Amino acid sequence: MYDLAIRGGTVIDGTGAPPRRADVAVDGGMIAAVAPKLGPARRDVPAEGMLVAPGWVDIHTHYDGQALWDPEMTPSSWHGVTTAVFGNCGVGFAPVRPGSETYLINLMEGVEDIPEAVLAEGLEFRWESFPEYLDALAATARTMDVGAQVPHGPLRFYVMGDRGADHAARPDADEIERMGGLLEEALRAGALGFTTSRTSKHRAADGRMTPSLSADEPELAGLARAMRRAGRGVIEVNSDFGPGEFALMRQMAEAAGRPLSALLVQVEGAPDRWEETLAGVDRAAADGLACTAQVGSRAVGVLFGLQASMHPFTGHPVWRSLERLDHEERVARLRADPELRRRLAEPPPGGAESGHMLGGRDMAELMTRTWELGDPPCYEPDPADSIAARAAAQGRHPFALALDLLLEDDGRNMLYYPVESYVPGDLGVVRRMLTNPNSVCGVADGGAHVGLICDASSPTGMLTHWGRDRTRGPRLPLELLVHKQTLATARTYGLGDRGALAPGLRADVNVIDLENLRLRPPRVAFDLPAGGKRILQRADGYRHTFVAGVETMRGGEATGARPGRLLRGARAAPAERTEARAAA
Repeated sequence: MYDLAIRGGTVIDGTGAPPRRADVAVDGGMIAAVAPKLGPARRDVPAEGMLVAPGWVDIHTHYDGQALWDPEMTPSSWHGVTTAVFGNCGVGFAPVRPGSETYLINLMEGVEDIPEAVLAEGLEFRWESFPEYLDALAATARTMDVGAQVPHGPLRFYVMGDRGADHAARPDADEIERMGGLLEEALRAGALGFTTSRTSKHRAADGRMTPSLSADEPELAGLARAMRRAGRGVIEVNSDFGPGEFALMRQMAEAAGRPLSALLVQVEGAPDRWEETLAGVDRAAADGLACTAQVGSRAVGVLFGLQASMHPFTGHPVWRSLERLDHEERVARLRADPELRRRLAEPPPGGAESGHMLGGRDMAELMTRTWELGDPPCYEPDPADSIAARAAAQGRHPFALALDLLLEDDGRNMLYYPVESYVPGDLGVVRRMLTNPNSVCGVADGGAHVGLICDASSPTGMLTHWGRDRTRGPRLPLELLVHKQTLATARTYGLGDRGALAPGLRADVNVIDLENLRLRPPRVAFDLPAGGKRILQRADGYRHTFVAGVETMRGGEATGARPGRLLRGARAAPAERTEARAAA
């Protein structure tokens, strides 16, 4: 008799194979069988009319701190994620010398928009070395499995001291050797990889560039030698991928004998560069290097809200005069006072620099590329429906319309500004990325940019938008979408025990009511340590989520079960590839 049988669902097994109707049986936390009309079980879960898929494997999160204080790992657990990998983009919290924690917090705050007060309150720093950090993670019960990677920034800072925070500083030979030794130690202790940031977008909260921005060949070569000695780990890189950059990272991966996984987005200033980078990934893969592009299933966008970290009026003197009021009082004042709304929608006396600006750009210009997110949220909006276009049709100023929209739903309504991968005004570029045989899903950033985004909901949005609802272009087969977020991501990190519904693999399973699957509008919550705020987004339609055969979520609510564990990397063949990728 099986422990559990999920009966009569439409199974999409993660391999890329077509959907089929079958039962899924679980025994001892493992998939025991997938076939029609299996034998009796101690618990039956009816799944007729449901989609039965592997748990989502999210390889690009920033739960480095949250994994130690939030056993439910929200919001990812609400969206069917059963495995999360963090330590991405060269930022994290180990290794750390006692007394130097402030810099790592400052770096994480600047790069990933996690407030200093939250991290200072939430983290106890009971470790110094990376293996000790892994032990702290292993001692913490949670809903899902987690894996950690060694971030370049903390590694550099630990060895080089204050010089390590300066990307223009160069480590000497002894420092390179010490960095390599610590990296090797961490990988042997179970770190899943090494990550580095080489993008000018990443700065610490104090304005300094990310430490690894311009690390040169000797430093990278020393780290590569360490990875080769360990025989373990993936190299993850977030880069601007200017001339020669991908070739340098490929050289590092080849010297290490390890897989390379590169973040890929389309940027407005160089809209064709992503194609050049992806072509480099394809060539590397064709040459036998295990190489993937981590891509998103939606544009990388910012959410504007009156409680969020940013909105069109953040720097306006009128808004600042209201900051002493709580949210409800501000909304009531603005609704009741047309003159106050008029003054807030007008440019301030000091000019745009003191009011309607975002990252040095005039917000009036951005209104041509900003939309009401809506309910259900729309992540592929039509340019004809932008705030600027709607305002022009109504004979109004875009700021006046934006303010009215933000005041709706008790001031909780949100606007959406796609920053990257939306240059043409649609998701055609994202579709091309997703359908490339060497791409995997990996830009969700769960746990990061908490006041600006909630792309941890991407697995749900991928299914609903690309598999069911898209109207502005072709949709994608469900089996491809599931594969990209399960077996493909698991194999990218050498996690050979999960990612598919097949006998002998870990019983991480989602039972999904696809017809009624929907994203709810994002909302601001104040539930982080020290009362910190974050944008959260729930979903309807997840009937059950199982981790190692244990039900962690039922009907969108946590069951209280904590089967999650720390994943410790093992020595694996560097060119391991999935059958589905090879077939593609």
